[in-house]
Amino acid sequence: MAVGAFAKVMTTLLNSTHVHNADTLIRLVRSRPPGVPLLTVSNHMSTLDDPLMWGFKDFPSMDAKLARWVLAAEDICFKNRILSYLFRLGKCIPVTRGGGIYQEHMNEALDVLSGGGWLHTFPEGKVNQEDAPVRRLKWGTASLIVRAPVTPIVLPIVHSGFEKVMPERAFYGRRPPLPLCMKDIKIIIGEPMNLDLWSLRQTASTMSYKENLNNLGWPITYPDGLNEAAQRWLFVSISDRIRTAMERLRSFEIKITLGSRKTE
Repeated sequence: MAVGAFAKVMTTLLNSTHVHNADTLIRLVRSRPPGVPLLTVSNHMSTLDDPLMWGFKDFPSMDAKLARWVLAAEDICFKNRILSYLFRLGKCIPVTRGGGIYQEHMNEALDVLSGGGWLHTFPEGKVNQEDAPVRRLKWGTASLIVRAPVTPIVLPIVHSGFEKVMPERAFYGRRPPLPLCMKDIKIIIGEPMNLDLWSLRQTASTMSYKENLNNLGWPITYPDGLNEAAQRWLFVSISDRIRTAMERLRSFEIKITLGSRKTE
């Protein structure tokens, strides 16, 4: 509740925030079908994207039961016992960079989806404050979609402005000691993606794999029996679809920004 209140103050009072299609996210958080998980994905502009992006008007940011679970970098958010305790209270799941998609904590994220929960990921894998296209996505998010017993509702989100609230190199090449205020924030929420996993799995299972791949020892998936090469194709295909959806939202956000400037 305290973090949610902080997000409300920063996002709605101390900064100017405009949200497109907020009703879709609020509806899916509050009243999606029982047992159906929600997986939101977004670009990563600052270390405060989460929780600030959930602080906009009318969003239930102070309801702990409705709050998202989120993947968080172990080397940043779980440096010591105190931080680990606080971030765990905040429903954060540690992930080890370079630990692979089958690391232990990814199974914890999978448990959230298996229970019909809401999980948020930053599939770019790290903060990127450049005004540039969405980077190539890591495969972890796609692997969770494939492995989940009930296919999650995948909702893409793109935002801008948080890089101004918490710039990486504002004060002597470092982040400011406190978040900055009076910035313009835009949050563009898309529509649920239509991922035909059955067809994608069928395509992956029938493709020929004669390439020399660096085998990582991934287990064969059950029950479709996909080997590592087939899984790689599947994860790349899903990741590319998510990235394309996010890039469309980013282009839409640019049009909105240019339109508002012309109006001014």
